[in-house]
Amino acid sequence: MIKLDAGWTFDNRYARLPERFFSRVLPTPVRAPELAVLNRPLAAELGLNEEALRSDAEVAVLAGNRIPDGAEPLAQAYAGHQFGYFTMLGDGRAVLIGEHVTPSGKRVDIQLKGSGRTPYSRGGDGRAALGPMLREYIVSEAMHALRIPTTRSLAVVTTGETIRRETELPGAILTRVASSHLRVGTFQYAAQWGTKEELRALADYALGRHFPGFEEAENRYLFLLEQVIARQAALIAQWQLVGFVHGVMNTDNMTISGETIDYGPCAFMDTYDLKTVFSSIDTEGRYAYGNQPYIGGWNLARLAESLLPLLDEDEEKAVALAQEALDQYPTLYHRHWLDGMRAKLGLAEAQAGDGELIADLLRLMEEYRADYTNTFRALTLGEYIGMALFDASEFREWHERWQTRLSQEAVSREEAYERMRRHNPAVIPRNHRVEEALAAAVNCGDYSVMERFLEALADPYAYSPEQAEYAELPPPSDRPYRTFCGT
Repeated sequence: MIKLDAGWTFDNRYARLPERFFSRVLPTPVRAPELAVLNRPLAAELGLNEEALRSDAEVAVLAGNRIPDGAEPLAQAYAGHQFGYFTMLGDGRAVLIGEHVTPSGKRVDIQLKGSGRTPYSRGGDGRAALGPMLREYIVSEAMHALRIPTTRSLAVVTTGETIRRETELPGAILTRVASSHLRVGTFQYAAQWGTKEELRALADYALGRHFPGFEEAENRYLFLLEQVIARQAALIAQWQLVGFVHGVMNTDNMTISGETIDYGPCAFMDTYDLKTVFSSIDTEGRYAYGNQPYIGGWNLARLAESLLPLLDEDEEKAVALAQEALDQYPTLYHRHWLDGMRAKLGLAEAQAGDGELIADLLRLMEEYRADYTNTFRALTLGEYIGMALFDASEFREWHERWQTRLSQEAVSREEAYERMRRHNPAVIPRNHRVEEALAAAVNCGDYSVMERFLEALADPYAYSPEQAEYAELPPPSDRPYRTFCGT
């Protein structure tokens, strides 16, 4: 029998950092691993052999039962502010297998999530349930299709074991692919418990991995801070533009790379409401939809504090440099958000009254409890049915103002509507559809519901007939939708 080569090419630079930043640990083997889902397009992008990945030998790799050549498994150490409270953390149920280099030269982390206990497990079992791992697979791939920077999911493997949460659940391991797993919390950990030289080593690693051109910067660590601020401003604006609620914006869940990470209690907003919260543990609404831009700034301030020793030897000057960089965040965020909102309304040029036009639409959407995604979908298609908003005289007045504003664009009306199609998704991973797919897979072993759903989400701007059913609103419910972190 010929053994197929999956194509792993590991070059593990994080493992060369001071060992304060990680613990070398092997995944805990599982009883009976089986491949549940494999991301074929991502496998091809990574230069991996799909047929090999489906073999028993490679399923064993994806389950943590076998370590591939060149891998150096480790659990990363980091800290973080969780709901505002600082604590020591780390990979409590994940193992970084190594850094894979694709045929194009791109470097990505390959991490097994749910792979057993580590020195950072803090009493947890280190395992993951099938439902939350499939949720991460669905939503992270939907985010990628929406062109929003995100970690991705290569595979989900069932373990043949059960784990205990409120009830017994089938266990699973997700293979997460990320530009890196460096977080704001990684720098907080280095600043709190490491030496200045260890902090410098971490910062230099981050610069080399994510920010080409740092060699020309007058102050490379200020450059690092500015680049992270710019990427996070753009990322969070993109979340807001599609109605995505992260749910747990702790500093350990904010990446240095600018990718969305951790799809625990996340969800997409249906009814437009700034106070929207889905996470069962966010009882005060700290991470509500409308608070996300502000929490982004708060988290970035924690990164700036951690980098102060590197910004300048003079503490006052370091603080001034950090504050000047942080002051750019609101401006950058608002520019990205406003440009994105203009695009959602077909506007390519900036005019002074655009902010008011957008604000008035959002106010009407909130007042009439309109669906966020389908409001913009209706504007794009010119089909105004199914929502009370569209019957309101105030909306008709707003619509006339919008049409007048469109007529002032240099491009044709057809070009304006085509611009809207490129920026208003026809479908999002609606919460009731996610639950439908998870229930079929977890309870019945039927992955066909999830596969059809993923096909519809793969090109959210297609406006195809096959997507129409996935744009339908959920049935009325007396209970708010709630999500859970899965640990």
